[in-house]
Amino acid sequence: MVSNPKILLESYDLFPKKSLGQNFMHDPQALDKIVDSADLTAADAVVEVGAGTGSLTAKLAERCREVFAIEVDQRLQPVLEDRFDDVSNVYLVFDDVLKTDINTLMGNQEYIVVANVPYYISSAILWHFLEADLPPRRMVLTMQYEVAERIVAGAGAMNLLAVALQYYGAPQIVGKLSPAVFWPRPNIHSAIVRIETHQSAPVVVPSTKIFFRVVKAGFSMKRKQLKNALSGGLGIKSARTSELLRAAGIDPQRRAETLTLTEWAGLTRTIHQSGDVLFI
Repeated sequence: MVSNPKILLESYDLFPKKSLGQNFMHDPQALDKIVDSADLTAADAVVEVGAGTGSLTAKLAERCREVFAIEVDQRLQPVLEDRFDDVSNVYLVFDDVLKTDINTLMGNQEYIVVANVPYYISSAILWHFLEADLPPRRMVLTMQYEVAERIVAGAGAMNLLAVALQYYGAPQIVGKLSPAVFWPRPNIHSAIVRIETHQSAPVVVPSTKIFFRVVKAGFSMKRKQLKNALSGGLGIKSARTSELLRAAGIDPQRRAETLTLTEWAGLTRTIHQSGDVLFI
């Protein structure tokens, strides 16, 4: 089968949809770099998000036991079915990944996520998998380079997604991709991000739900001091919020982006133990 996505799609009278943010990767070296970054074995099960024309799917199928390739664009069904009709370890799923029940799809088996996804939903996809009852053992995704830099940020440049990723796993940028490896060619550089998920939470918190309630409140007012953001986000008077921050060893005038994961955990424990907020 033709591997060039432009020629392949034209043979089916298809064209990329801007509304779906479709940029198909065609460079063999870039595809190999993504697959290599996943450290796959012949025993692994992989969930691929955004199968597209199947270029990455085919390479994954050569390395692992089975590939569950999810594609939201129903127009690509004949392309993918023709390509993988005789490939026994590829299972095609034509659905929106954000509406796909990963637990039902994968059962109780361990899996790895590999994805070349539209950048506008990369954050939503990360949340979808990391908050699943059975999260992946590892994730390898291509994403906008600037977004990748944000999620591996340290204290001083933290954001809600960075806190989440570092709570659930250890993210790292393992490669940079030129716009030339995609068709249509985007105007931005991309990154390959690998996230090794934690087997257990790296910090002690009352619960994941309570932890993120506090963190989301802290980031609810950009560029505001923590005492004000938390006051508004949790419904606590500003003076009391300052007391709780001091009790957790945090200056009330600091901003959310300056806190470390450990400080967020300590603050969560302090607020939870105070009884000032009803966590349901």
